[in-house]
Amino acid sequence: MDEETRKTLEGLGDAPTMRDYEITEADVKGPFLDKIPDRMVDRAKLERLSYTSPRELLAEKFHMDRDFLQSLNPGKSLDSAGTTIRVTNLEGFLAIEAPVKRVEVHTERHTVDAYDEADKLVAVYPATIGSTETPSPEGTHEITGIAEEPTYTYDPEKLDFEGVDSDKEFTIPPGPNNPVGLVWIGLNAPGYGIHGSPLPEKIRRQQSHGCVRMTNWDALALAHAVKPGTPVAFVPNQSASGGENAGDTDAR
Repeated sequence: MDEETRKTLEGLGDAPTMRDYEITEADVKGPFLDKIPDRMVDRAKLERLSYTSPRELLAEKFHMDRDFLQSLNPGKSLDSAGTTIRVTNLEGFLAIEAPVKRVEVHTERHTVDAYDEADKLVAVYPATIGSTETPSPEGTHEITGIAEEPTYTYDPEKLDFEGVDSDKEFTIPPGPNNPVGLVWIGLNAPGYGIHGSPLPEKIRRQQSHGCVRMTNWDALALAHAVKPGTPVAFVPNQSASGGENAGDTDAR
């Protein structure tokens, strides 16, 4: 961005958009996976779907794309404790101060909108919402439960994902690279929910199997502000008010 744009953005809040951060021992300790297996059945054999590197951990920690984080810190190692790097300044930006009264999922503009008790819009999150083949639910539903660090269960009797060749049910362990990420917000539409993602850079650039997929950090922020019984309305177009569609399968 040019200098004028940078100054304009920094003038929108009391805090600067970027700050320095010193990488800690905890950031680089791991354990990390060498690689996420391509086949879902092979992921089920792991103990945990962990991060693959300190760079991935730091990128999610500061809500950034991995390549963007590296480009902001040319020549610097992101896997060495004590290294000072430039990161997004998250202070005061993302916490929802009041409980969320209702949620709208806008299927056309691909957002999840949260409203407080006064019916004031308090958060708008980008999301991936379903696909032509497997659209999201319609109408208004309710949140039935919230699970952090969820597992992911694939049942071939209910699902037929391309590239999955197992005829037996299997469960993928929890972790940030789990297919539903770090949190599952279940809905009373069976098999559907709002959840995180192992690929935050693909939010709004992919399709899903019907659920609402968000970045791990946005899904966690929303999960901490809602509760069972909170209504979630799926709004199909921009003339109405509301959200979007994304998806996956059963998480528990």
